Amino acid sequence: MPQVRIIAKNFMDMVAALPAMKLDMLYDNTFICEAVLRSLPPLAKKYVLQFLFIDDPVTAKSMEEWVLVDGFSKHRVAIDRLIQLRVFLEITDRKKEISYKLNPKFQGNLRKYLVHGSVLASLASFLHSFSCNFICSQFAYHSGALPREPMPSNITVRLPTLEELDVYALEQWEDRGVDPADLISFLLELSFHATGQAYNLNTLTDVQIHTLKDLADLGLVKLQQGRKESWFIPTKLATNLSMSLTDSSSRKEGFVVVETNFRLYAYSTSKLHSEILRLFSRVEYQLPNLIVGAITKESLYNAFENGITSEQIISFLQQNAHPRVAERTPSVPENVADQIRLWETDLNRVEITPAHFYDEFPSKVVFEAASDYAREIGGFLWEDSKKMRLVVNADVHAQMREFIRQQK
Repeated sequence: MPQVRIIAKNFMDMVAALPAMKLDMLYDNTFICEAVLRSLPPLAKKYVLQFLFIDDPVTAKSMEEWVLVDGFSKHRVAIDRLIQLRVFLEITDRKKEISYKLNPKFQGNLRKYLVHGSVLASLASFLHSFSCNFICSQFAYHSGALPREPMPSNITVRLPTLEELDVYALEQWEDRGVDPADLISFLLELSFHATGQAYNLNTLTDVQIHTLKDLADLGLVKLQQGRKESWFIPTKLATNLSMSLTDSSSRKEGFVVVETNFRLYAYSTSKLHSEILRLFSRVEYQLPNLIVGAITKESLYNAFENGITSEQIISFLQQNAHPRVAERTPSVPENVADQIRLWETDLNRVEITPAHFYDEFPSKVVFEAASDYAREIGGFLWEDSKKMRLVVNADVHAQMREFIRQQK
């Protein structure tokens, strides 16, 4: 269903746009780790599996040696997505050489889940697709335990059909502002529930119940009340949020054509498509099966002010390219993509990053050790090696302080 794919794609882009600290907090949840793994391009999934039991950083040059010449573009896409989601941490050493390592929280939870979670079935499938049967044979499948179980049918009586849930979900969905930081954890958890099954509201926290009422308006769940119990029923909009959007079927369902003159044509009858396009383009007229618009500086500024990034817009246009242009490279004209990025930089010429400044190190050895450690944990911002001064991201201040204390 094209609508589900669009929403899921935009949702994972919202995840990638979160600050580093909030992303790391999300990775405390093993279900979220699995959801992010599912959303990755095939090559990125393969890299995660290869890194899963490697604790030391791997240089970018070493990884490039794994890739054939004609596969380098896919390699770059995979690396970029892994870095956006902080699944990979980028480390730069003193020689300016780049290395990558798995986010420790993501890595630790995924390792645990290999033994106890349902991710094994997905991993086995991924590995088989890369002809890694010798690895798949080492895994034993264990079904994962969801946070709650479906309610018995004798209590819920009649539940809506899957078709009725689809209609309800699409009727309720709106393109309105939602704080992604408040919803992401719960939404990704919802994606592991079964469509059409009832789940008791008593299993939720007060915050989740409050959020659930908004999600019902958005069409992600349907709420029902019995004589003694109340329950919610996930729709496909919720249960498919973490699905991978990188398969070939997404190309077949594409509907957007972007021209070099910034004109945009969308061959669709969906009101949802129309509202999504209005987020970043000026819709000029709409026929029963055709939406015609233009990407303008003003329409993009409105999108940027609402928290939509240039990369999210370009990615949406690429993922939903009409079959007539989907096989082109690139599917979105380069001049259009470049201009979208330039207009965004006009609004973001200065980026403010909370940071901590360190100086007066007791020795050169301690300074260099601290600098290397900051790079390793992805918090390094600047250094002056002569005066032994160091600036790191505020997110890692507690770790840095403890590390320096141990060096004295």
